[in-house]
Amino acid sequence: MTATGVAQSAQDARPWLAHYPPAVPHELDEAKIGTLADLIRSSCAGYAGRPAFESFGKTITFAETLRAAEAFAGWLQAKGLRKGDRVALMMPNILAYPAALFGTLLGGFTVVNVNPLYTARELTHQINDAGARILVVIENFAHVVEEAKPHLKLDAIVIATAGDLMGFKGAIVNFVARRIKKVVRPFVLPGAVTLHRILQEAARIEPVAIAPEDVAFLQYTGGTTGVAKGATLTHRNVAANVQQAGLWLEWVLEPPQGRTAYQHVMVTALPLYHIFALTCCCLFLLRIGAKSLLIANPRDIPGFVKTLKASRFTLISGVNTLYNALANHPDIGTVDFSELRFAVAGGMATQAAVAKQWKAVTGRLIIEGYGLSEASPVATINRPDIQEFSGTIGYPIPSTDIVIRDADGSDVPPGEAGEICIRGPQVMRGYWNRPDETLKAMTADGYFRSGDIGVMLPDGQFRIVDRMKDMILVSGFNVYPNEVEDVLAANPGVLESAVIGLPDEHSGEVVAAFVVRRDETLTTDELRAYCKENLTGYKVPKQIFFRESLPKTNVGKVLRRALREEIVAKR
Repeated sequence: MTATGVAQSAQDARPWLAHYPPAVPHELDEAKIGTLADLIRSSCAGYAGRPAFESFGKTITFAETLRAAEAFAGWLQAKGLRKGDRVALMMPNILAYPAALFGTLLGGFTVVNVNPLYTARELTHQINDAGARILVVIENFAHVVEEAKPHLKLDAIVIATAGDLMGFKGAIVNFVARRIKKVVRPFVLPGAVTLHRILQEAARIEPVAIAPEDVAFLQYTGGTTGVAKGATLTHRNVAANVQQAGLWLEWVLEPPQGRTAYQHVMVTALPLYHIFALTCCCLFLLRIGAKSLLIANPRDIPGFVKTLKASRFTLISGVNTLYNALANHPDIGTVDFSELRFAVAGGMATQAAVAKQWKAVTGRLIIEGYGLSEASPVATINRPDIQEFSGTIGYPIPSTDIVIRDADGSDVPPGEAGEICIRGPQVMRGYWNRPDETLKAMTADGYFRSGDIGVMLPDGQFRIVDRMKDMILVSGFNVYPNEVEDVLAANPGVLESAVIGLPDEHSGEVVAAFVVRRDETLTTDELRAYCKENLTGYKVPKQIFFRESLPKTNVGKVLRRALREEIVAKR
């Protein structure tokens, strides 16, 4: 076959290549992927004097972030941690997070991101499953760690605060949090050390050799089974995804003519412990020397809008529910969007009505992408130069192959629905200590089975149709019915239960539980309160229906689908 013929064959198999922007190469330069440690050091040196992160009105530079990171890494080494040991980070978007994140990676250790809203039960499972030796937690949630501590196998607990790395202003921020807003509950953790003290001591970091195949993150996800498990992401996986994002977006991020000192600023409302924000709002910004405007509490929409009014920003990331809330706030018209290039969305499907309203308010489009923790996360994204919201998840990014397969594992033609399967350098090594789950998730020819149903359009764009399993998506966060049902089953008043997701205009979906009572005196309020003790807020059923029985198959399996259809039919 001639070179022309080979190129044509590749294009037939990957039709999206014909629709790439001219500036975007089809493949990565594998030799240039490197490690995240390389990225951190090169960016912090190259952009040393630039502002890197801003929180509560306080900004720190790339150089200051690096110094804090090296101090934390040195302390971890002094504690006896060895390359590959796991360090858990349980913080919202505060200055302490990137310092601890970068320090962990520079030391050759593995980051275990933990949702700070987790209950003691959830925290215990993740920490022990990962085998984490150190836990860094913001003081706001230290009381949860206190509750879980008897069951945790940790060498040390580090207490961070919202005011860390802020100097004198940090004392004010912490005073307000503790005494005015009272968001820090009392806790007792004997032997815990403060991050502030660690950074003051500034232990010297010892050189460590880090390779692209070393594990950078255990990013926990429920996957398709509902069993919480860690996606094992190497330095190469995540660094490749950062480079892929760069190749796809950087050509439209050039500074305006004549503004050589121009710096991009990303409004980072999504939590950095979430893989989307971690890669796209932290590590990608490192690559381009941009500043991340950290939003610690995006649920406070009035406060969020106030921050936007006082800030210059060029990029913003979010999920459908966030864009919807912002676009509908009465003061959004007072925000200056003149320098905004585009908004990036992921985590959940963006509704066309929301995208339309966002453009009407801001004059800018929402660029939607698709990914999973197991893919570091980005697999597809819309072209950043689209003129209208597409409603698709865009094209596969460079060095990424996607096929749609049926239940038998055979490829289906464009236009037919099937499972989205992904192959590329960003795809995880496997699930941590779960070879059986890894085997289920990966195909013999190296594709990751996403568990999502999609369709490839003739031009190589993809569209999400539905989810294969019964996963519920609440404001961009995965909720797995099995986990919620397990909690319900532990209540002595519950005989059996089934959990499904129901459509909701605000959060995309809400959790609904159908319960057969063992104790007829059990009330909805009592059951919801019980769930709140054992589940993060977004997992708690918003609707509870008491039933005499549940629909089942002839082998006794509950038919969740029948319950969903029943409720939808009544609306």
